[in-house]
Amino acid sequence: MKLVRIICVSLVVLSSFGQPAQNYQVGVIVGVKPHQPKADDASAVTRYEVSLKVAGTVYVVLYTPPFDVGTVKYAEGRNILVLVGAKTISYNDLLGQSFEVPILSSHPATDSAPPK
Repeated sequence: MKLVRIICVSLVVLSSFGQPAQNYQVGVIVGVKPHQPKADDASAVTRYEVSLKVAGTVYVVLYTPPFDVGTVKYAEGRNILVLVGAKTISYNDLLGQSFEVPILSSHPATDSAPPK
């Protein structure tokens, strides 16, 4: 019985090493503007370019609101936990559902605070 316990504990510990750590970071929404679709895009879905500052970098992502709700227009200044990937940013909504948005561009954040 003791041997079975040791094996179970060992399996649990070893399985945790195989999983990559996900480092969520705090991001601040610093800008929102409507996305201008290309001329050949006939989609009637409203999308937004959301600028998100995360750890010294500003990412511009393409956000498509669910149910065509435009509340993101009023989200500037809001903090959100995000997981930055190579081409996408993941976040969870208030209900815990995970969403992923594509990164359109990124650039270093400029600190607009006056020098001391």
